Amino acid sequence: MDLISSLIDFILHIDQHLVEIVNDYQTWTYLILFLIIFIETGVVVMPFLPGDSLLFAAGMLAAQPNELNVWLMLAILLIAAVTGDSLNYAIGKRFGMRVTTFRLFGKQVVKEEQIEKTHSFYEKYGSKTIVIARFVPIVRTLAPFVGGIGRMNYGTFLTYNVLGAVLWVVGITLAGYFLGNIPIVRDNFSKVVLLIIVISILPIIFEVAKEKFRNRKER
Repeated sequence: MDLISSLIDFILHIDQHLVEIVNDYQTWTYLILFLIIFIETGVVVMPFLPGDSLLFAAGMLAAQPNELNVWLMLAILLIAAVTGDSLNYAIGKRFGMRVTTFRLFGKQVVKEEQIEKTHSFYEKYGSKTIVIARFVPIVRTLAPFVGGIGRMNYGTFLTYNVLGAVLWVVGITLAGYFLGNIPIVRDNFSKVVLLIIVISILPIIFEVAKEKFRNRKER
């Protein structure tokens, strides 16, 4: 429970934590941001790490007078997002469903029903799933893994991987860069993070609601 509480605190107050990281580690902050995005997108059992909120907060922080350069940050985060998805694809291709047996604190981290939901994304959107999934927590981490399981052509995967990374990283980071200094955003950042999370999971909520409605109609 302490780990979950700490993670929730980190996500909701990520702007404050990033300020502390910059103050403590200066230019090493780039490496820390790289590792978080790389692990969140590249390690299928780590879907709970911050993604959207981290990018927004990083952009907001880069707009402040500090040592961080937004263009260098964008380049580093893009590399992290692209290589992370590529690693996840390779894990799916090499180990497949065996990863679903992995347990953390006695609980199954990646569940088969999550894999099935991601499969349904592929059935609906095809290769574009790699792009769309960038903006959906959990699915973002599972989509390249499922692509590897399904042995998607790597050239096709890489094309959509790069496209999705550019839209996701550049879009959300620059949104934070340009909007983060607006007083109402800066002063209510935890609420902004919650809004980002809610908007991000809306596709999942919509799909679940639609599936339940369909099941009721079939009864």
